[in-house]
Amino acid sequence: MLIISERTVKFKNIYIPSRTDYYSTMGQYDNVVAVILGGGAGSRLFPLTGERSKPAVPLGGKYRLIDIPVSNCINSGITQIFVLTQYNSASLNRHVSTTYRFSSFSTGFVEVLAAELTRDNPEWFQGTADAVRQMLPHVRDWHVDTLLILSGDHLYRMDYSKFLERHFTSGADLTVSVIPSRREDAEEFGLLKTDETGRIIEFKEKPKGAELDAMRVDTRSLGLSDAEAEERPFLASMGIYVFNYAKLVELLNTDRGWVDFGKEIIPAAIDKYSVQAHLFNGYWEDIGTIRAFYQANLDLASPLPKFNFFNAAAPIYTRSRYLPPSKIHDCTVDNSMISEGCILSGVTIRNSIVGLRARIDKGVVIENSIVMGSDIFEAIEDIRINLERQVPHIGIDENTVIRNAIIDKNVRIGKDVQLINRDGIEHYDSPDRSYYIRDKIIIIPKNAIIPNGTVI
Repeated sequence: MLIISERTVKFKNIYIPSRTDYYSTMGQYDNVVAVILGGGAGSRLFPLTGERSKPAVPLGGKYRLIDIPVSNCINSGITQIFVLTQYNSASLNRHVSTTYRFSSFSTGFVEVLAAELTRDNPEWFQGTADAVRQMLPHVRDWHVDTLLILSGDHLYRMDYSKFLERHFTSGADLTVSVIPSRREDAEEFGLLKTDETGRIIEFKEKPKGAELDAMRVDTRSLGLSDAEAEERPFLASMGIYVFNYAKLVELLNTDRGWVDFGKEIIPAAIDKYSVQAHLFNGYWEDIGTIRAFYQANLDLASPLPKFNFFNAAAPIYTRSRYLPPSKIHDCTVDNSMISEGCILSGVTIRNSIVGLRARIDKGVVIENSIVMGSDIFEAIEDIRINLERQVPHIGIDENTVIRNAIIDKNVRIGKDVQLINRDGIEHYDSPDRSYYIRDKIIIIPKNAIIPNGTVI
């Protein structure tokens, strides 16, 4: 302990940091709070969202969708993070609380805020803007001047410090991150136009037909080559914003009927404030549908994936589970990712992802599929008892074939099962809710049991 009296004390070549200096090393942006929007009921990702919120959906074998924006924040020096959700938030809350624990000497936190019914807010979140409006009382005491608004169901790697630098140096009240887009994708997003300074002068939410054509811009001015500009002539909003806190409060209080950023808040801000665009030209995928989720996951297992988890400079963080290495015996595995704690015996796996604690037995063939694994290791005694009751063990039993499927956690698949969508069905919900088909992709929901010999 260093005790300094009121006497004048002179030190030579010694620097004693102040409290402010110390905390500045914990996070570069202590005046910035990130708000990650967890989305609504996630109906387009059902049945993966049947028992969990969208940000809690597993990704890449061992991660969850929420790990992407949270890791981007941490890698960018932003460590004050709220996650907003109102549907099935228990598993998300458990994951966040056990994964993201900052030092008690820092101001960092990752906190889930579920929708609250209060005297002032007697309704659930009505939209993205309304969700932020309702959580402002939790932010007010932090005396921040900047809010970074993010989405919880996007796959990308971004250095938000460059985003913030663009916001601060331009003197903007609001900065929108944008990405060049193809015509076939553009109508699903909010599109914008900018002037030569990067200021946004027009915004259209999901335009169609002639309105869509009118939003075409020359993206060569943004550094794209002639070929790239021809292929991607639209600027799409990524749903990622940096707001001056005071100006955001003004906008949200202007009309409490404004509940969505894209439809109401952004157009109103363009008319009233300085709104700038920040160009992002890397890989970005909106994982809002089963097809997008399926394709993005399988791409992770390709030799040269669009999104690379093997990036030591900007790692993706997740829960530390202290699982043993996977055991692989007499298997053929190609273009696939195998997570920790798996037991694979005599299986063939191609172009697939196998999640944590997966147990897959002899003769199983898995192709172009996602197997999410299990939350627990099933004890040998429990497996024996279940076999006597003719209940398959957690995992995949012998001689089963799985193609173009998503197998959620804790699923029990018996022997000689074929999950191949034999009839090429586009969309189907089984009466007993044991399986679903979306875009010809078979989905086995969490905790389902598929008996021996089943053919789908």
